[in-house]
Amino acid sequence: MARATADIGTTDYTTALMARHHALTSDEGAALGGRDTGPAPHELLCAALAACTAITLRMYAERKGWPLRAAHVDVLFQHEGEKRTMTRRLRLEGELDEAQRARCADIAERTPVTLTLKQGVAITTILEPLQP
Repeated sequence: MARATADIGTTDYTTALMARHHALTSDEGAALGGRDTGPAPHELLCAALAACTAITLRMYAERKGWPLRAAHVDVLFQHEGEKRTMTRRLRLEGELDEAQRARCADIAERTPVTLTLKQGVAITTILEPLQP
């Protein structure tokens, strides 16, 4: 289970986020009326996919005893009309053979965040009553 909260006041679009005990900030860029004090929501989505991919590859390589020195993950989100796509690029460092590299690419396709995005997720919205 994961949980995060977001709080926004009247200062443009700067939003205070909490994920577990980690404080983060999200905002929109100046072109959209924000102050650019943090990544925009879609950038956070890209970061979540990139982080999950890197962490999963590190865990997998450690479990297999593979010489993965570093995994660099670049995620690009594009939105054109109704079409939304994400492109993930992997750059793996270490003395991995082609079979190991291919397996890493295969594992990347099944990380928890990848599966969530590919399968979709039901979202329920609950409007809480006004506080007196």
